[in-house]
Amino acid sequence: PLSAQGSCAPDYTDNREDVKQMPGESAEWEEISVNVAGTDLTFIQSGAGRPLLVLHGELGHPGWLNWHRELARNHKLYVPLHPGFGVSPRVEWVSNIRDLAGFYSHVLTDMELGPVDVLGFSLGGWIAAEMAAARPQLFRRMALVGAMGIRPTEGEIRDLFIVPAQVYLGDSVHDADNTEEFSSLYGGGATPEQFEAWEDARTEVSRLAWKPYMHNPSLGPLLEGVRDLPTLLVWGSQDKIAPISAGQVYNRSIAGSERISFEECGHRPEIEKPREFVEAVGKFLGS
Repeated sequence: PLSAQGSCAPDYTDNREDVKQMPGESAEWEEISVNVAGTDLTFIQSGAGRPLLVLHGELGHPGWLNWHRELARNHKLYVPLHPGFGVSPRVEWVSNIRDLAGFYSHVLTDMELGPVDVLGFSLGGWIAAEMAAARPQLFRRMALVGAMGIRPTEGEIRDLFIVPAQVYLGDSVHDADNTEEFSSLYGGGATPEQFEAWEDARTEVSRLAWKPYMHNPSLGPLLEGVRDLPTLLVWGSQDKIAPISAGQVYNRSIAGSERISFEECGHRPEIEKPREFVEAVGKFLGS
């Protein structure tokens, strides 16, 4: 495996035998394995420009979608596949989301990627927020999309464990029939391999975020100490997974943060409102 420990350049694409190019999509993205922070971590990597760390949600990496392609026009995307979610091995000392945030802080330090832009979705947004609360200097700009981590003041965070993964996935959009890329999520999501990947993800989430469920009571107060970190909060007004009131708490907690919401949109504005999403995030990141 590649080693990113010690002094290194933050580019792992050139002349590497462990780069996997996927059939039909090799020109768009690559899967690489990097030995970093004491483990082998798998990344999806694409694009060119300023580095953008993308942290996926609780069901795993959703597949390569149109918003990835658009942002990769102006950014070098680094999409780590979280440890224990089926591809990257579990890191045993990581026992909660704050630990996982510390792990990723170590990864960025080893890879010499900071200060980096970060885009976090759902559980990935929570990880990014915990990183910012502890070491805001790691980030240049932070965008959180339907982020977990904050208990909503109205409504409840959707329980991932009382329904099958496909039901939870259906609840993540406002109108699946009118969401163009919904059927493309997770490769269609009907194969035994995908069901196994979902169960791996749910097992690891239960280990890291079961109690208190999907939030950290101290996160809001800790974020109040973050200064001078430009932050964009993106929510769907009809989010049934992480209610919009959680985004309002994030907005109050992070000084100077900007919050935008999309009507007729659930937990996945990146595919439900793709044009508006890419425009808003691209403008915020300065592309």
